[in-house]
Amino acid sequence: MKELNSYKVQNKLRIKFLKAGVKMIGPETIFFSNDTKIGKNVTIEPYVVIGSKVKIANNVTVKSFSHLESCTIESKVEIGPYARIRPNTILKEGSKIGNFVEVKKSTIGKKSKVNHLSYIGDSEIGKSVNIGAGTITCNYDGVKKSKTKIKDNVFIGSNSSLVAPVTINKQSIVGAGSVITKNVKNKSLALTRSMQTEIKNYKKK
Repeated sequence: MKELNSYKVQNKLRIKFLKAGVKMIGPETIFFSNDTKIGKNVTIEPYVVIGSKVKIANNVTVKSFSHLESCTIESKVEIGPYARIRPNTILKEGSKIGNFVEVKKSTIGKKSKVNHLSYIGDSEIGKSVNIGAGTITCNYDGVKKSKTKIKDNVFIGSNSSLVAPVTINKQSIVGAGSVITKNVKNKSLALTRSMQTEIKNYKKK
């Protein structure tokens, strides 16, 4: 009986949003909450789950296999596929969250991109920031959570670890493969790498 009631509730919600103009590909695979709010010209692809307290503005695309809960999605945002947007997250206008990205308790600024395989937690990200693939914010030291701040027009190279608390200031670059533990000044390049070693004509022992 409980499953039947849930099915009926979901059907009502799907019909409600279809009538409101939400474009759904495979609506029977999409799940909403009673308090879901969705604006105009929104597209939702198959196998998307929207938990409680989610607000989606206009011209948003949510791609397949994404999960959203307790978050605010502003206009012209693209999410997924395979994205997880956790509570207390704000995705500002024109931002992009790509595949296998998790965002928790963070603000992603206007036109900023986190495209692949990244974890962003307890962070403030400014405008037009590019977060490279495999970047993580190391927000938990085993005792407390700390914040990462990334200012406008910053470029974070792939496979970087940002150890909070830390601030990456405007127009700076973090080189790929870096572990950043100290604040980075405006318009600076920060990188931490060991030197590459090469042994010629190496033979396995």
